[in-house]
Amino acid sequence: MKKRIAGRKLGRTTAHRWAMLRNMVTSLIEHGRIVTTTPKAKEARKLADKCITLGKKNTLHARRRASNVVQTPAAVVKLFDILGPRYADRQGGYTRVLPLSKRRLGDGSKMSVLEFVDREGELRPARPPPGRLAALKREGYLEADVAEMLTDGTGERLN
Repeated sequence: MKKRIAGRKLGRTTAHRWAMLRNMVTSLIEHGRIVTTTPKAKEARKLADKCITLGKKNTLHARRRASNVVQTPAAVVKLFDILGPRYADRQGGYTRVLPLSKRRLGDGSKMSVLEFVDREGELRPARPPPGRLAALKREGYLEADVAEMLTDGTGERLN
């Protein structure tokens, strides 16, 4: 009887699935954005968020745990030197999955973009974390300035 088994198998053996997800997380760290199928993106998002959390800790133990997932030394350095400090004030939700309108040509699979939030050239700007709004007000920004930061430029509020 199946009871609360977490995660998707993605039609692969355990070793193949683990290798694929490690490759995807490494590529995401190196490039900042990857295009893949929606189920793969949702699974890779979980692993990538855990790696960013390790990058925020910046201890030797965290580096060794992250190097079990991230495959290249350059990506580990980027994880701890660039991405960890970037998301220091964010408590989770470091990545987003944006569905694409076109399906894959061969089999019609739903495709998505997996990307980091708060990065240059992102498709949609991220909302600031909840504690950041109070900090912006303390720093002297007016209500209109904070409201402008929360909109996408068209007047619609970001979700």
